[in-house]
Amino acid sequence: MHIRYGYELIFSTPVPTHMILMLHTHLGRGQTYVMADKMQLSRNVPLQVYTDGFGNTCTRLELPSGPTRITADALVEDSGVKEPIALSAQEHPVRELPFEVLQFLLSSRYCDTEVLMAEAWRLFGHLPPGWNRVQAICDFVHQHVSFDYRYARSTRTASETFFERQGVCRDFAHLAIALCRCLNIPARYCTGYLGDIGVPAAEAPMDFAGCMEVYLGGQWHLFDPRNNERRIGRILIARGRDAGDVAISTAFGPACLQLFKVWTDQADSTPLRRVG
Repeated sequence: MHIRYGYELIFSTPVPTHMILMLHTHLGRGQTYVMADKMQLSRNVPLQVYTDGFGNTCTRLELPSGPTRITADALVEDSGVKEPIALSAQEHPVRELPFEVLQFLLSSRYCDTEVLMAEAWRLFGHLPPGWNRVQAICDFVHQHVSFDYRYARSTRTASETFFERQGVCRDFAHLAIALCRCLNIPARYCTGYLGDIGVPAAEAPMDFAGCMEVYLGGQWHLFDPRNNERRIGRILIARGRDAGDVAISTAFGPACLQLFKVWTDQADSTPLRRVG
């Protein structure tokens, strides 16, 4: 199957403003590019592409004053298979974890494990370690947190989500990540595209989707506490300790996001969208 995805952003900057954008995708197993997500700007602006400490592809640029449209429209071939399940994947003792994984056990900006430690062990410490314990964490978050865009708040931490019982997809992911880390299970935040493929279409406008990866059985496995089901056609953009590491845009000066559009759809017979 083919999946068409992309974005259209318009930033307005009153003065020249340096920015970092994190919008390039990293395809997973069973995915190949038909047309890559090449970034296009409405103005002649030099772009510098680099890889950050988490392996994410970043674009560095300086927007001149005034409005600038930034777009990409891409096509990938996807296996059409749901995300895998590995019921036998086991947790690792901390002493056996690779060095590069240890950072994903620590408290971070939005995943304040020190606040949730007692609750995590009370709720999940008695469960057998492994895949099913992580799934139990996702089940808890999915059942106890209400999703609504009206609840969005850029400063909400995992513990605040736990006590407020409301949030958006990034809050679901932050809470599940923090609970895993409390139990010495490495977990990291992921963001990307997730279309309504194989599920009823959502009425809300499309946005980037937050989820998490957990280190079990010697590899990273994806979990989605917001939707709490294996999905088809997820396309990842970036990974980090939490959402603070994977912001789609970071502006070092005044910048107003005037337009924000994201799309990702099954597209076996649909032409690429023309924007601008």
